[in-house]
Amino acid sequence: MSDARTIMAERFGKDSLLALATCADGHPHVRTVDAYYEDGAFYVITYALSGKMQQMAENPAVALCGDWFTGHGVGESMGWFGAEENRLIAQKLRTTFAAWIDNGHNNFDDQNTIILRVRLTDGVVFANGVRYEFRAE
Repeated sequence: MSDARTIMAERFGKDSLLALATCADGHPHVRTVDAYYEDGAFYVITYALSGKMQQMAENPAVALCGDWFTGHGVGESMGWFGAEENRLIAQKLRTTFAAWIDNGHNNFDDQNTIILRVRLTDGVVFANGVRYEFRAE
């Protein structure tokens, strides 16, 4: 797992586009999200009332894929981006997403602007022709 974690941190510990799939009402839903990886989880700035958050309220199991990576996880709202308990991860996201975070798309005064955390449960990442499988510890 340590090799896989190192590869994940190197590859996704920055502004990364991923496909995020949810399932609700018996139907899959897929969208692209901007994400940041750290310590076995992806972090996304999103809106609490979005379709993805409503779908995860019904079924928190998700799937993700990105650059030579596919995995499963559990999506959960960490709450308002500006909450004191989110200060450290919010600072990391501000730095990571600096190129676009203040483009007017986000309203950080709105308490519906939240941080979505997807805790990975398992996955596969490929690097240099080697397949690395991992499961959450």
